[in-house]
Amino acid sequence: MRIALVLLAAAAFATAEKVSFQNYKVFRVVPKSTDELELLKHLENYNGQYSYWSSPNKVGHAVDIMVSPQSQSDFVNLMSSSNVHYHTYIENVQRLIDTEQPLTREGGFGWKRYHTLDEIYAWLEYLGKQYPGQVRVVDGGRTYQGRPIKGVVLNFGRQTNGTERSTVFIEGGIHAREWISPATVTYIVNQFLTSEQPEVRRLAESYEWHIFPSFNPDGYVNTHNRNRLWRKTLSVNGFCRGADANRNWGYKWMSGGASNNPCSDTFAGRKAFSEIETRSMAEYIDTVGKKLYAYISFHSYSQLLLFPYGHTKAHLDNYDESLSIGKKTIAALARRYGTKYVTGNVAETIYVASGGSMDWVKAKYRVPIVFTYELRDTGDYGFLLPANQIIPNAEEVLDSLLAMFKEARVTIAN
Repeated sequence: MRIALVLLAAAAFATAEKVSFQNYKVFRVVPKSTDELELLKHLENYNGQYSYWSSPNKVGHAVDIMVSPQSQSDFVNLMSSSNVHYHTYIENVQRLIDTEQPLTREGGFGWKRYHTLDEIYAWLEYLGKQYPGQVRVVDGGRTYQGRPIKGVVLNFGRQTNGTERSTVFIEGGIHAREWISPATVTYIVNQFLTSEQPEVRRLAESYEWHIFPSFNPDGYVNTHNRNRLWRKTLSVNGFCRGADANRNWGYKWMSGGASNNPCSDTFAGRKAFSEIETRSMAEYIDTVGKKLYAYISFHSYSQLLLFPYGHTKAHLDNYDESLSIGKKTIAALARRYGTKYVTGNVAETIYVASGGSMDWVKAKYRVPIVFTYELRDTGDYGFLLPANQIIPNAEEVLDSLLAMFKEARVTIAN
């Protein structure tokens, strides 16, 4: 986070009070030249009270910047003096936070509101008791504050030929503020256990699933209790806290698109795997690595379906197969509600970003199917997607997973 936001967060940690984003605005800027792009990249150097919601990456691509009330006049003056066109995209961030959840609570665990970590973990434990032959609750790793990184293993028995199933790993919530990610992951778990649709049953029963709704439990708890827009882990790094858990993995660490500034949202950590969350989950993934067939990660926002790699635009490994699978996947996703995604490798499609979990898995295990979803929306709500979109978002994602694995069987086989 930028300096002002870090100070707010530090105050919240000290007092246990929630950070307010009253009158914070999100401005959208579409750079029309490399000079404008560079200006946006270095914007944080001017004042320290800016936070990128979507980063400057290429000319013609929208950049969403949250600006504190104290810095809004400076931002307007800078954009005007530089002849950079901008417009207000979100008028008041706190208003979105206040209206993100429904006013009334639903009974039990469902998908009409966002749940706390304790609620998610209690539900996973319930599944373990409700489906003892199909669900095994596991602690995949630990956090800086000592929380378990809890997930479930779904296994519907051996295949008809008696062989063990290949493994699919699903990761959610590595960036704490992206609440739609754990919500989507838990929806998928529920559908795999309860759906009677033949295609869903076929997908669920074809693989062993290792599914973790929150890779960053400390950060997720912090977004509920103190700072709704917290992104990182909660390790202590001098004055600032946390590292970007999706820049801390040990493949091409700090090769681009990451920061060595502990106060930055993209701080990659002191070294690869410096964070106990990434280190312990990597150890868990190692236990199933030889059986891995697919690795799926859920983020928000932007409506993208990305595949490796983030450090280079080069078309490496099974790029052509991944692109073919990606196109069929996003076509299926669009059918239900018309939601449009774009697919491609990370560096080409959004920006250079090194040290991510997806890239580490791909490089180490040569897994044929590796994708990251950047879920709804394209910026109207950003990280604060209203809870009434959880179910439609998850429905279209499940549609897309059916298509992804169907196409993969054809493409990988050929």
